[in-house]
Amino acid sequence: MSAAAIDAKSLPVPSVTVNPWLIAIVVALASFMEVLDTTIANVALPYIAGGMGVSEDEASWVVTSYLVSNAIILTASSFLAKMLGRKTFFLICLGIFTVSSILCGFAPNLNALLLFRILQGLGGGGMVPVAQSILADAFPPAKRGQAFAVFGIAVVVAPVVGPTLGGWLSDNLSWHWCFLINAPVGLFAIALIGAVLQEPAKSKDQKQDNSFDFIGFALVATFLGALEVTLDRGLEDDWFGSSFIITSAAICAIAFVLMIPWEMTRRNPMIDLRMVATRQFGASFLVMLATGAILLATTQFLPQLVQQDFGYTATWAGLVLSPGGVVTMAMMFVVGRLAAKVQPKYLIILGALVIAASMYSMTNVYGDLGFWYMARSRMLIGVGLPLIFIPIMAASYDGIPAGKTDQASALINAARNTGGSIGVSLVSNVLTHREQFHQSRLVEQLTPSSPQYQETLHRMTDFFVAQGNSLLQAQQQAVQWIGQQVQTQASFLSYMDAFWVLMLIALSAIPLALTLRNIKLGGPAPAGH
Repeated sequence: MSAAAIDAKSLPVPSVTVNPWLIAIVVALASFMEVLDTTIANVALPYIAGGMGVSEDEASWVVTSYLVSNAIILTASSFLAKMLGRKTFFLICLGIFTVSSILCGFAPNLNALLLFRILQGLGGGGMVPVAQSILADAFPPAKRGQAFAVFGIAVVVAPVVGPTLGGWLSDNLSWHWCFLINAPVGLFAIALIGAVLQEPAKSKDQKQDNSFDFIGFALVATFLGALEVTLDRGLEDDWFGSSFIITSAAICAIAFVLMIPWEMTRRNPMIDLRMVATRQFGASFLVMLATGAILLATTQFLPQLVQQDFGYTATWAGLVLSPGGVVTMAMMFVVGRLAAKVQPKYLIILGALVIAASMYSMTNVYGDLGFWYMARSRMLIGVGLPLIFIPIMAASYDGIPAGKTDQASALINAARNTGGSIGVSLVSNVLTHREQFHQSRLVEQLTPSSPQYQETLHRMTDFFVAQGNSLLQAQQQAVQWIGQQVQTQASFLSYMDAFWVLMLIALSAIPLALTLRNIKLGGPAPAGH
């Protein structure tokens, strides 16, 4: 989650002739589209693979390419916004995002689709870091907390809506509409932003620093891009058994090692690494990293669980997340008010406990669970996430010097995005390796001499004979049924392990929150210093 990319003290508040809530809604709508596209394509990958005649592994680059380009443009967004003007830069990004979305929908082959997804990620990645600075100028300090709650809905709810919308569109229309749906919304947002948004005037005594840390940008972009590729492709490509992953990881490590001394010695670095080393911002950065991991991991793997082991369609799998999205929207406004009265660290601790409770409830997953059990678990997460997101904004920007909130914005967004990739990669590996482990342990119990095995085999054989099959066919079907049960139980056990891991990640936010200092309540929400 980001704060005002350009501080209210460095840019004067312009006179606003329109209702600022209209600006908030339009800016949040544009940001909603961008974040939505991080997850909307996930459930559509089988349809994309089938429609283009490629494997699902190849089609998964549709997600990877978007994440990588999104990460690359992130760090340069604040400089470009200052150089071009926030309104101009936002409109350019939104225009690129909208046009590339249309091109994605009409892509003739996978290579073209990947190219257009890269453009879409570049356009979308530039919007979110500067969106809150637009809100900071549109609202007086006393109302910024509520304005950022509106923006928080876009960032937290969009990943939840993505699988639901993507599943419905893929099931009922075609995967092309996962991208084409951005066109009317994007054009509407462009028209409204062009009409209602004003470019803030620069103060006469403000010195514009046009220097751009090209080397720093290259190193940071390479590090983040290679990290995204390594995390997203590691499992599919057998991690360090793949020369591609070894190369990607090596590039990531080299860029990281070179980035630290370079950025530490620049007068105007692309990212201020000293900021991350401070107790307040560093703890906030790590909490956002963990929260991003939980948000995207649960958003991706809860639908996967119900599709894989409960037989849900893509649409119903997405609907499992919907009640949680409604709860999140309501909680954003509740927490927006609480944040003005309660210290952030206490709200963060409460949110972490609620999320951990949700993950603990899912460690008891088994085949007879119904729709609402899964939905209630997601609703608990919907209560917990706002309790972390809004307070972490207030905490992370407390004490940041004037003129550096743009870098803080980029770093917090990088934490959310990178945390999401780490969470998805971690859970993917837990599921894969633990399912193999559990399956091998269960198979060890399936010895022909086992009385339990023979009893199960006889019962299932009798069942299939009663269905009208011959004795030989019934025996074969019984053996196949037992094998399927072993695989299903191994899958359930692996998901239990994954939810245990996510619960521990949620609990890790508690000691980090305790290190946060108290902040002045009731002041400008996260843009304060």
